[in-house]
Amino acid sequence: MKNGTKIGRNDPCPCGSGKKYKKCCMGRQTEKPVDLRKWYKQKYNIRLKESKDIEGIREAGRLVLESLDRAEAEIRAGITTEDINSLVSEHAESYGAVPAPLNYRGFPKSVCTSVNEVICHGIPGEYELKDGDIINVDVTHIYNGYYADASKTFFVGTPGADAQKIVRVAAESLRAAIAMLSPDHTIGDIGWAIQNCAERQGCSVVREFVGHGVGFEFHEPPQVPHYGKKGEGIPLVPGMVFTVEPMINLGTPRLFVRDDGWTAVTADRKLSAQFEQTFLITEDGYESLTPYPL
Repeated sequence: MKNGTKIGRNDPCPCGSGKKYKKCCMGRQTEKPVDLRKWYKQKYNIRLKESKDIEGIREAGRLVLESLDRAEAEIRAGITTEDINSLVSEHAESYGAVPAPLNYRGFPKSVCTSVNEVICHGIPGEYELKDGDIINVDVTHIYNGYYADASKTFFVGTPGADAQKIVRVAAESLRAAIAMLSPDHTIGDIGWAIQNCAERQGCSVVREFVGHGVGFEFHEPPQVPHYGKKGEGIPLVPGMVFTVEPMINLGTPRLFVRDDGWTAVTADRKLSAQFEQTFLITEDGYESLTPYPL
């Protein structure tokens, strides 16, 4: 079958009949053409995107990148994480977009700002950035009904050696994942590439938080772990749209969540960094719908 996707006897038949493969097309000399859209929805609950959907996500992605660029231009010692939240929120609203994190499952702000040992889901507030900090700004916007998601980790002032290392390794980990984004690979290949990149440089990969499908909703199938084994997991096919967002720690991969129920922090209080983009699988590779240089 195209893309190396294997069909089990008890899987939904890829012809879209709704029957099990063994009771439909299995064994026929001339099988019906595979309808990947129907099959991936039946088997994995993954909704493959059509051209109009991809353009909608791409437009949302442009606004996400503009928000990140505006945040980057303002990041310096002395500004608060709430300042960043206000900037991103106002930019989204000026275009008629909605910041997806706001009130999502009770999250109180429009953006996640994760500083130093905070892995993800940092809540903006009165913390003033200091020279030598690192900060991840994670932006998701809803625009004309479509979602796009991206994040970057930024230096505040002059970074120390540990900050330079963890940010570099996090960026390299996402680059390693990008090399796996084509229809001849699987979800497991993505995680394997990230894990191999990070661990060979003495860093660790967070297990508790993963990439995810995105576009019609904030979080959709599939989950995209940032660790794994080659050849395992769901085969990649054209029309899949998902985030890859490796969270890389300088020390232990273990974490705890603060009493606010959101802020995830490294257990050893060492630095953590992350880069994230929203990707589309194409016929011969990939396209980033939130592209920026790594």
